[in-house]
Amino acid sequence: MIALHAAEIGIDGRSLIAPATATIEAGRFVAILGANGVGKTTLLRVLAGALRPLRGEVRIAGSDPATLAPLARAHRIALVTSDDAPVDGLSARDVVAAGRYPFHRWWEWTEDRDDTGAIERALAAVGMSGFSGRRFETLSSGERQRIWIALALAQGAPVLLLDEPTSHLDVRVAHEILALLRAQAEAGRTIVCAMHDLNDAATYADALMLLGDRSMLAFDVPERVFTEPLLERAYGIPMEIVRASSGAPRAFATGNASGGYPGP
Repeated sequence: MIALHAAEIGIDGRSLIAPATATIEAGRFVAILGANGVGKTTLLRVLAGALRPLRGEVRIAGSDPATLAPLARAHRIALVTSDDAPVDGLSARDVVAAGRYPFHRWWEWTEDRDDTGAIERALAAVGMSGFSGRRFETLSSGERQRIWIALALAQGAPVLLLDEPTSHLDVRVAHEILALLRAQAEAGRTIVCAMHDLNDAATYADALMLLGDRSMLAFDVPERVFTEPLLERAYGIPMEIVRASSGAPRAFATGNASGGYPGP
């Protein structure tokens, strides 16, 4: 579904990730990890077609996302970033309904049966059916995040890209959001998610893409990425790996930062 072929990722001509090759299969949940400034958000924007790689190729279902017409891209890829879009005054349902715009010409917007079904299913999937009439600005951070994800689900794109979907959320809500994304992957969507929390990523993702040292340090299952040398190289701080009772790996910082990881 998603392929990088010797793709060098950067912005304004500045390289952040050396040429890398990787394939993300359909129906997988991949978490992108790494310190601030290593290129997680830039990589997501390249996958979404908003930026081009500095060199090499990126393909989504065989096509270069940057060359797709906006409507064609919206049918394939949904990008969920932050909740800073100008939506004050709109209801939660109105925000979700925006995910249906790619299915209509701009001068022909009238909600039809397919739109209604998609909107209602998306709200139900994120547990927000009872909030559809609420003004968006009155929702909590967790509720807003659910609505943004519902918008992406209503859009119906098979690829869902998310930038820090659990930031600023409490532990319970963060796990609910990640469980929702896990369920979407199991239903066949491809989920690529930039994350900060190592242990949450190891719990929910099929594979981890670890960025650091201006390169893709690893792209593998959590058990193989969670090694002390790899994580210490990525984050510049001594790490200890332990196993939870479930057998899943857990990482913990054990010392002072070395300052060794590359900043912006």
